[in-house]
Amino acid sequence: MLLMKKVFFEAIRSGGKTTTLRYWRRRMVRPGSLQTIPGLGKVRIDEAACVELADLTDADAQADGLTDLKALRAALHDLYPPARREGRKLYLVRFTLEEDGKEGPKKALRHRS
Repeated sequence: MLLMKKVFFEAIRSGGKTTTLRYWRRRMVRPGSLQTIPGLGKVRIDEAACVELADLTDADAQADGLTDLKALRAALHDLYPPARREGRKLYLVRFTLEEDGKEGPKKALRHRS
């Protein structure tokens, strides 16, 4: 499971957000895996690489649905204050939405007669 804030759902559906940056102790998703984003659907993980904040560019910010690097840095600072980053590495996760962008209804269990 990969959690995302609902505010990003429309950007993901439209293709305006194809990455997310996470501070993790270790990589939590594997390339090629399918992850469920509750309320949105499934995404295929295309890449999950450890990156340095200093190496990120405006293009990385735009892939994350933000206007520029300054906005990306501000968002990361708000989501991950220094205490939450301690002992963690920054991972860039590139993904592709696999479904129609809506989490489908739960499959009904079949009962044998």
